[in-house]
Amino acid sequence: MSTVAETTERYSLAQLVSYMLRLGTFGFGGPVALAGYMRRDLVERRGWISEADYKEGITLAQLAPGPMAAQLAIYLGYVHYRILGATLAGIAFVIPSFFMVVALGWAYAHFGGLSWMQAVFYGVGAAVVGIIAMSGYRLTRKTVGSDKLLWAIYLTLLVTTFVTESEIAWLFIAAGILGWLWRAPPKWLNKGSVNGIAAAYVPVSSGLLSGIDVPLLAQIGIFFAKAGAFVFGSGLAIVPFLYGGVVTEHHWLNERQFVDAVAVAMITPGPVVITVGFIGYLVAGFAGACVASLATFLPCYLFTVLPAPYFKKYGHLPGVKAFVDGITAAAVGAISGSVLVIAKRSISDIPTALVAVVTVLLLWRFKKLQEPVIVVAAAIFGLIVYPMMHSH
Repeated sequence: MSTVAETTERYSLAQLVSYMLRLGTFGFGGPVALAGYMRRDLVERRGWISEADYKEGITLAQLAPGPMAAQLAIYLGYVHYRILGATLAGIAFVIPSFFMVVALGWAYAHFGGLSWMQAVFYGVGAAVVGIIAMSGYRLTRKTVGSDKLLWAIYLTLLVTTFVTESEIAWLFIAAGILGWLWRAPPKWLNKGSVNGIAAAYVPVSSGLLSGIDVPLLAQIGIFFAKAGAFVFGSGLAIVPFLYGGVVTEHHWLNERQFVDAVAVAMITPGPVVITVGFIGYLVAGFAGACVASLATFLPCYLFTVLPAPYFKKYGHLPGVKAFVDGITAAAVGAISGSVLVIAKRSISDIPTALVAVVTVLLLWRFKKLQEPVIVVAAAIFGLIVYPMMHSH
């Protein structure tokens, strides 16, 4: 261990793992809230992590694909305890919500046909549309701002996601390259080579997206590894990508089940991305849940641990930042497009439309309101209203 680590470290690895386990068990509110808790607890209150290390962790988490809060937890584990710290912190953060979604998956698979469960998800599904819509709006304001190039990328992805009802991975890479070439073009570049670079990526990514005829678990593993490796942005950024693969391409779940899976992620603490465990369970039982979760989180772990030593040197280069800005705008556009796709399916009558609108208004008016509170209220609403709407 380096001398720097020895002088700055004020806590044991067991203490950090215990903290991440607790945050994974009780931390609600999505990636931004979870990242905020880590700053409050580890930087301000306990002084375990320096402000500079925290900021580097946040930047790397936003640069690399995968779930932001999980990556930040992995990076903070890496700061003083290197690979072992990163591994244990990441596992401790994800494992509580994994077991919760597997338990909910079991209940859903066994009792999903029961009318009370349908009633709960009737209300919750509509609330989820409102939550994702509000999240998409906030992300758009924060990441796209008034930048014309980013708006063009954003709108392109919004429209293609809505029309195709799936997320096209190579468009993300193309958006990143466009941002880089436009904002911080390398010196060797001349105008004629731009198209060649973008085109070079297309066949590779298209090949990645084609269906693979192998046993189901291998198929699940490949699809979810792709989701973990291609999705940038907050936890909800993975929703359109999953929708495209799980519902449209592979037909593993129907729309109703998919929206219910997102709802499950909303009502459990820890990273929103853990919805992959629920989906994996519905497709192929406990083994499916394990494979889907491992495949999603492994790329995010590698993308955090491998670049960590080099990140201090290169993370702030204009070319890197421009590439990330382009990809982030694409991710936010895809989230906004997926809101429209999911809304089309989930809002089936006047009560569900009301729930979605009220959710947006509440989140707009009360900035501190936690999403799980809305989800619980929507579940109660569903239990009351669903029987009235479906009594005939």
